[in-house]
Amino acid sequence: MSIKVSATQDLAAKALDYRAIRQDMISSNIANADTPFYRPRDIRFEDMLAQEKAKVLGQSSPKLQMAQTRDTHFGLLEESGNAKTKTFFRDGHMARNDGNSVDLDVETTEMSKNSVMFTALVNAMKKDSGIYKSVIDASSKLS
Repeated sequence: MSIKVSATQDLAAKALDYRAIRQDMISSNIANADTPFYRPRDIRFEDMLAQEKAKVLGQSSPKLQMAQTRDTHFGLLEESGNAKTKTFFRDGHMARNDGNSVDLDVETTEMSKNSVMFTALVNAMKKDSGIYKSVIDASSKLS
C-alpha cells in the first residue's frame, strides 16, 4: 500500500518512469551503433509533464498567455489536449558510409544527463517523504 505524501508525488513518479524509458532508448541507440541505416531515437516528454504539473497543482495553464490588444490580432492557436510523449529521430549527425547516424559521444552525454536527472528525482522523492516521516516521529515523541 502506497501513501501519498504530497501533491507532486504522482508527477515525480511519472517523471521517473519517463526517465527510465529514455534511458532504455539511449541504451538501444548505443547497442545499435554498428547497425546499418540505424537512426538514433529519443523521447521528448517535457511538454506533457508541464501540462500534468498544471493539472496536479491546479494551475490554469503551463503556458504564458498572449495578450490580444486588438480584435485584428491573431489569437493563440490551441494545441490538442491529448498530450503525449513525442518520440523522434535524433538526426543532425553525419551518417557514416553504412547510413548509421549514431554518435557515441552524443549518446553517452545524453545518458549521463538522464542519469543525473533520474538520481535527482529519486533524491527529491526521498527527501519529500523524509520530511513527513520526521514530523510523524517528532509528534509521537511529544505524546
